[in-house]
Amino acid sequence: MKYTPPLRDIRFTLNEIAKFPTVSALPGYEDATNDVADSVLAEAANIAEHTLAPLNRAGDKIGSKLVDGKVVTPQGWDTAWRTLVDGGWNGVSCSPDYGGMGLPHVLELAVSEMWQSANLAFALCPMLTQGAVNAVALYGSDRQKALYLPKMVSGDWTGTMNLTEPQAGSDLAAVRTRALREGEGYLLSGQKIYITYGDHELTTNIIHLVLARLPDAPVGVKGISLFIVPKYTIDEAGNITGRNDVACASLEHKMGIHGSPTAVMIFGEKGGAYAELIGEPNRGLEYMFAMMNHARLNVGLQGLSIAERAYQRARDFARQRIQGQPLGYNGPGTGAIVHHPDVRRMLLSMKSRIEAMRGLLYEVAAASDIALHAADPTVRETAQRKVDVLTPIAKGWCTETGVDVASLAVQVHGGMGYIEETGASQHLRDARITTIYEGTTGIQANDLVGRKLIRDKGRAMGELLASIDATAKTLQAATPELAAIGRALEAASSDARSTTATLLGINEPRLQFAAAVPYLNLMGILTGADVMARGAIAAHGLAQFGDADGYYASKLALAQFYAAHVLPQAVGYALEVVGGSSSVFAVAEAHL
Repeated sequence: MKYTPPLRDIRFTLNEIAKFPTVSALPGYEDATNDVADSVLAEAANIAEHTLAPLNRAGDKIGSKLVDGKVVTPQGWDTAWRTLVDGGWNGVSCSPDYGGMGLPHVLELAVSEMWQSANLAFALCPMLTQGAVNAVALYGSDRQKALYLPKMVSGDWTGTMNLTEPQAGSDLAAVRTRALREGEGYLLSGQKIYITYGDHELTTNIIHLVLARLPDAPVGVKGISLFIVPKYTIDEAGNITGRNDVACASLEHKMGIHGSPTAVMIFGEKGGAYAELIGEPNRGLEYMFAMMNHARLNVGLQGLSIAERAYQRARDFARQRIQGQPLGYNGPGTGAIVHHPDVRRMLLSMKSRIEAMRGLLYEVAAASDIALHAADPTVRETAQRKVDVLTPIAKGWCTETGVDVASLAVQVHGGMGYIEETGASQHLRDARITTIYEGTTGIQANDLVGRKLIRDKGRAMGELLASIDATAKTLQAATPELAAIGRALEAASSDARSTTATLLGINEPRLQFAAAVPYLNLMGILTGADVMARGAIAAHGLAQFGDADGYYASKLALAQFYAAHVLPQAVGYALEVVGGSSSVFAVAEAHL
């Protein structure tokens, strides 16, 4: 079944939740008019629907392969990449100084949503390249920016992120890759695993960003430096001079995203790979977070994107599949399963959570634009705290929800969903990695509790909850339908506030972190409810100007469904945080 970009929903979220007109009015975004945004979204949707989506199924079946030392991507990948390069799509939010469009990050996120939905395995390549561009732009020297960024922004070259090693996993303190000074540069040697698009023939060069240690580096994460390691060495004019000592040893055989080559990379097998230090020694992990934070938000976006794709497939199947006489159905003939009460419940659970995820993710991206471009430093600081506290929630909750929605899509299909030919299972297989890479859900939860809650004594979380309380009060002063949503939101926010206080009051760190994932899930459901509620307020106002097709009425109904079916789950997570931590350690290791 085809993918249809949900442009109307995207525009609604962009304008009513992310407040795009406010973002586009920021200094530096003067060219981001509504007409420009509409044009960008329309053409991006066209590429998603007609170029990327048709390649998705074949890419899953064929996958990328290592043939005679070269990585061969699925048929059509090269043409699709050239489409992005020719249109300048790799640089939507990149600086015009290096050939980018200079548009807001929230608009780039909306573009990326459609591409990730259309073909997740393909869209990983531009996503990681954009993250590498961010890291070089922030921390690279003037020479490195001038040499590498124009071709990375254009998409003529791609970028990767090389962190993980076989013995290290997520523990970057255990990184063993080494770099030795050699003339003006370094010679780097080591092995990295799970490198997405670590090798391919789509572009003339690949710029690897690699974490490694210098000989005199301190132990642990404080002794990690960041290096540029190109697949092919270049001269000062950017011309390729030869093959660097970089090789793809193998490709991982994965559960999903088969079209994306996940490489085991060997650096320096023949004496040392040429490398350039980025920034100062031993600050590599700090620098890499520029790329990692971009990736975390965009992996959260993958949760939304794969959920949207899975939902569309399940909805279309439910409209066509005839099985059993639905209770209460009074239409002609035997009704399709979309009329069965439980199928309807599943579809609404999927759709309402998709809208909640979209609102949350777009809001984080809009806040990052404000943090970068607002004229008032106080506004920038407040926006950055919002980005910091919401990013682990957006990554963790949206990916977990994406897996759940993809699983429900299989359930809607019934037995047919378990059969590969229907395509429903691919979305579940593809979605499963999103909760793992760029930091597992547990790592995101630990970041939320340890760095974003405990470290600032709940300041950013307090600001977030105050904003949610304001939404609840606005709802309660409106119509009876909106007031009911407001009361549910207010009660859930109150539970979250008391849960937060309890968590901050626990004196034993391991008990705090044992409650971290339930706390993240609680905050994900609550922030999702907040954006759904604000969407209902906006829809109610817009409906006054006409709602012939019932679109705005459906927004209100979805918010009511979320408040009745999804938001109550927050209570269970709150109870788990408050009273469940000690039971995590009640069973002896021998009996696990």
